[in-house]
Amino acid sequence: MRTLHLCFCLLILGTCVRAQPSGAAAKRTLTLDEAITEALANNYQIRIADARLAESRNNVDPALTGRRPTVSVGINPGVSYRNNANPASIVAQSETFSYGIGPAANLSWTLYNGGRIDLTEQRLETLATLDAEQRQQQVENTVADVTDAYYNAVVQREQAEVRRRVLKLSRDRIRYQEVRAEYGQGGTFNELQARDAFLSDSTSLVVQRLQYDLALRSLLQLMGADDLDRRPRLTTELAEATTDFDRATLEQRLLEDNSQLATLRVSQQLAAIGTRTIETERRPTVTLNAGVAYDYNLATGTQTFVFGDAPPDERALPGIGATTLSAQLGFGVNYLLYDGGSRSVRAQTARLAEQTAALNLDAAAQQLRTALATTLDRYATQRRVVALTRETIANAERNLEIASERFRGGTINSFDYRQIQLSYVNAEFQLLSALLNLQQTETEILRLVGRPN
Repeated sequence: MRTLHLCFCLLILGTCVRAQPSGAAAKRTLTLDEAITEALANNYQIRIADARLAESRNNVDPALTGRRPTVSVGINPGVSYRNNANPASIVAQSETFSYGIGPAANLSWTLYNGGRIDLTEQRLETLATLDAEQRQQQVENTVADVTDAYYNAVVQREQAEVRRRVLKLSRDRIRYQEVRAEYGQGGTFNELQARDAFLSDSTSLVVQRLQYDLALRSLLQLMGADDLDRRPRLTTELAEATTDFDRATLEQRLLEDNSQLATLRVSQQLAAIGTRTIETERRPTVTLNAGVAYDYNLATGTQTFVFGDAPPDERALPGIGATTLSAQLGFGVNYLLYDGGSRSVRAQTARLAEQTAALNLDAAAQQLRTALATTLDRYATQRRVVALTRETIANAERNLEIASERFRGGTINSFDYRQIQLSYVNAEFQLLSALLNLQQTETEILRLVGRPN
């Protein structure tokens, strides 16, 4: 279905070239397909969507769901000092230093938590799906924007060509008045009028060329080009859209394939997962806990012994090492009996959010169906406008030819000739605008229905 169908097919096939060759910047011609391919590879909004999608896909991992056990190891080295004086004891005084080291390892594994592990995994997968749908939506919007920008630049170029042809007519008119003046058949007034029209047409051409440059720069920006001063020659012509659309088929495709509706469906799934996650809090949590620890303690120092009336006997403590090995294995069961009603409130809020997501989906579907019907009506009307405008321009061209002959024959004045000339320009512009509007409407229809079959 014309060039845009091929472009949307590129989206489904995943045709995204990450970079253009170094010589691409020097390319002097640019087709619409090449512009779209370059945009799919370099457009910044698509690249941002790609980065978000890669991030969310990276999060789809059992490590983030709590499905796997956690194991921790640690070591607790330490030094302690103790000075004890007790006249009533045989050991009247002691001064000791203790050096200890205690490595330990612990394991904790959630065996059951009401299904929150599975729901967490589903949520991460759904978030990745949401980012994928949003990327698809961004890609489709970019394709539509590039198509519109490309054809807008083509129209601006064609309008500049019309201005150039009119300027040539004005230049010929000046030469004609100069020749007449040489033979004494013209006057200064007629020559001034011709020069005034020439200057006006020159100004219009300068402004129109600026509009073309701006349209090209806008296209290059959408393409993600680094060199915004490129001036490629656009080789895809703006042709009249002639596709006959079937309303019922397009509406069915819109409801099935529209990327905005697909995104809202995923958002609805996320809301449902949120509701189910809160409901799992009403179930107990069962965990397996295991650990092993080893402790080694070395004590040194002095002790003073007192035996009756004997003099105090101070002795050095030899390095005494004590070791302890311990291990534990057990299960933990926890159940939240009461939390002040917070769980009930959050569950109700989640159900309301789920209803809101469903309403958003229904509202968007209705809005898009209306937009599609309106766009199809506009498409049919614009096709008739193009046909009428072609008749208008054919009439304007014939009228300009006759006016040129009569002006040279002196049967009409310069004012009437200038008015006919402007009518021809307006007719040309109307046709170009009508073709552009028709093309943009067809692009909008294809964007609304989403991925083609």
